[in-house]
Amino acid sequence: MVIRHILVLFILVITATAPAYAITSLQASVDRNPVIEGESLVLTVVADDDLNSGELNTSALLKDFIVGRTSISRSKQIMNFDARNETRWQVLLSPKSRGNVTIPAFQIKGVSSDPITLSVVDRSSQPQQKQDIFMRASLSSEEAYVGQMLTYRVKLFLALELQRGVLSAPVLQGAQIKQLGEDKDSNEIINGKRYRVIERAYAIVADQPGELTINGASFSGDVLVQAKRNGGMFSFNESRPTQTQAPKSVVLINPEPVEYQGQWLVSDLVVLKEDWPESPVEYKVGDPITRTLTLLASNADETSLPELQLSMPSALKSYPEKPQRKSFVRDKQMVSQLTQTTAIVATKAGTYTLPEIKVPWWNPHLKQQQYATLPARTIVVTGGATEIAIAPAATNTATNTDAGYWPWVSAIFAFLWLVTLVLWLNARKQQPQNSQPLENDDVTLPVNSRKILESSCAAKDPTAVINALSAYFTDIYAKPMNLQDIGKQSTELSSMVIALQQSAYSKQSTNIDYQRLLKLALSTKAANKQQGTSALSPLNPKS
Repeated sequence: MVIRHILVLFILVITATAPAYAITSLQASVDRNPVIEGESLVLTVVADDDLNSGELNTSALLKDFIVGRTSISRSKQIMNFDARNETRWQVLLSPKSRGNVTIPAFQIKGVSSDPITLSVVDRSSQPQQKQDIFMRASLSSEEAYVGQMLTYRVKLFLALELQRGVLSAPVLQGAQIKQLGEDKDSNEIINGKRYRVIERAYAIVADQPGELTINGASFSGDVLVQAKRNGGMFSFNESRPTQTQAPKSVVLINPEPVEYQGQWLVSDLVVLKEDWPESPVEYKVGDPITRTLTLLASNADETSLPELQLSMPSALKSYPEKPQRKSFVRDKQMVSQLTQTTAIVATKAGTYTLPEIKVPWWNPHLKQQQYATLPARTIVVTGGATEIAIAPAATNTATNTDAGYWPWVSAIFAFLWLVTLVLWLNARKQQPQNSQPLENDDVTLPVNSRKILESSCAAKDPTAVINALSAYFTDIYAKPMNLQDIGKQSTELSSMVIALQQSAYSKQSTNIDYQRLLKLALSTKAANKQQGTSALSPLNPKS
């Protein structure tokens, strides 16, 4: 009896460890037929043998299908001392056209599967509420202008449980695109069927006129479906790859109108505000007067907002700060903001008028040019302490013919000045004729802004480089320099500035030679310094 049990156990071990028989069956099936145009299906190929993943050749599918991800799994079953291996391929397919399409027969080691005739029907032939997954897309307008921001919204409807997935942006050329805000996750019931809805918004800004073709946003991922295997009475959840795409859209992009005057700005609404005292305020000579202007534009990109040009009387000196730009989403609309702060200092007393400020913009709905305006402001400046002290002295001079001790004081200061000048000339003549400039002449250069520019280029951060460029050139020229002013330095620098903007404000990466950009910026500094030296050299006395 013991020997019989040992023998049976030995046979079981030999049977379980024995090599599997060669492949005898190859079956192919699809998870749906017919399939809707633009959607995907899963092709499953099952072989009754343990095979390598490369045994299945799917190149014949490329003629009529877009072949996506392929997954492979293996299993082994032992029933009544019979071991059975199984290799399963799952291929994600998307038909290229409507009509009847044939999935060809596959062949592995002389064993073939049966071909499958697949029917691809029009999307409109089946209501969306019967689909488990589909996408909808909408545009804020079917017609726009160059530089106008379009809002592209896409919704992904899922009636199945999502395991993982990626929602990709629409594909287009001749325009910039970036995501607006965060995704929204909600639920909707459509004709009695519950869907999970994932919504995302994109901002699209066209760079050139003509027809803009937008290939819809797409989704690819894995969902859980109920499946039965081998005729079992129990079902279980099985992971299935899936993908879908939103319909294609075409937008007509109009050029800038010929009758428009000013820097081009197209928006749904433009508002100009300022931070200014409501009641009249008197200022003194030398007191800084702070004026903060804010430009707001609805559905416009922040880079398209023009800098505010302020004109004022000659007796008022202005010191503008670098404009601050930002954008935010409010009521499902992108709002761009430019804030510019200027310090105004009066050099003498009087009543001055700050002129009216007008910013032109184009209204795409009314198709006409409009203006965002601020009214003229009046400033009353009174004399300061210095001016009040000078006034009595001037009165005494007019009424008193005796000059007093002032001529003697002036003579003494003139004599001391002449002595100082003679000593300086003697010291100058004692210097060698071939003397060279000091090595520390560069102390007046913008060292901090240069270091920031160098570190930003080394980090290859386009946004940081843009800010560093503006600060660097502002220090070089001692006046505010925007990207447009920087681009005027040279054609090559202008093209690099454009590439920086595209890389910073769009998701499409742009190849930028940051070392070349840094070299161009520093060479501009060297040229500026050389001009300053040549301008001062005639003032140096010759030995």
